[in-house]
Amino acid sequence: MTDKITTYEPDNSIKNGYLSLFKEIFLEVWNNRWLTYQLFKREFLSLYKQSFIGVLWIFIVPVISVGTFVLLNNSGVFTIGDVGVPYPVYAMLGISFWQLFAAGLVACSNSLVKAGQLIVKINFSKKSLVIASVGQSIVAFLIQFALAGSLFIFYGISPSFATVLVPVVAIPILLLSLGLGFIFAIFNGVVRDIGNLLSIFITFLMFLTPVLYAKPSAGILVKITRYNPLYYLVSLPRDLVLRGSFTDWGGFFYGTILSVVIFVACLFVFHLTEARVTERI
Repeated sequence: MTDKITTYEPDNSIKNGYLSLFKEIFLEVWNNRWLTYQLFKREFLSLYKQSFIGVLWIFIVPVISVGTFVLLNNSGVFTIGDVGVPYPVYAMLGISFWQLFAAGLVACSNSLVKAGQLIVKINFSKKSLVIASVGQSIVAFLIQFALAGSLFIFYGISPSFATVLVPVVAIPILLLSLGLGFIFAIFNGVVRDIGNLLSIFITFLMFLTPVLYAKPSAGILVKITRYNPLYYLVSLPRDLVLRGSFTDWGGFFYGTILSVVIFVACLFVFHLTEARVTERI
């Protein structure tokens, strides 16, 4: 009987082909689903455990953001534009979809750094940490979306029947958040400044994206918005809820394709480098 000898080499998974690599990643994520859930539960509970107002922070951030733009609009400093519905409803829907991207990206980028001691002591799939982190943004999104629903009741307006499509059309923005989260988790693990810079950049990006104001019709923001995939990924689900239609499906298709490409590419890069990067955390 001849013993089978398996030789492990650096980047051996690449030599086996990308289909084999994809299968390897899928099986790893599937086999670690229980661990991912436990990590999500642990992080979510610890996030608000020592906070005086706890989960209310999920409400406070979007309310302050919306309130700031209302104040700027009423004072004449900034013009929101014609949004066609009561502004708090429009803004709360926009900020909930935006936070699905932004909060998920920030949480994912910090996932490896926050679990530094756990990574050192236990050998497990680091993808579970990143995926568990994006779960926090999903819960926050559901709570904020429910808050937007209460505003519909307050103003006596009804959402479109197309609202049932929200779980489907929100997938691209979630994939974009998770994909970028994988790559920024690596960057932040190597250079700690990345986490702080990312938070500043996301805030700046929000002001360049028509999340809390209507799409501009003149000026440099028109060109920026035209090539900004986040505009389409946020606007389409919001317009489906408010009006039941969306005029720029081509832009949404472009944003979706870009999200899928970024997600797959960043996932592969993370899979190939996670063992080396975690040694430096």
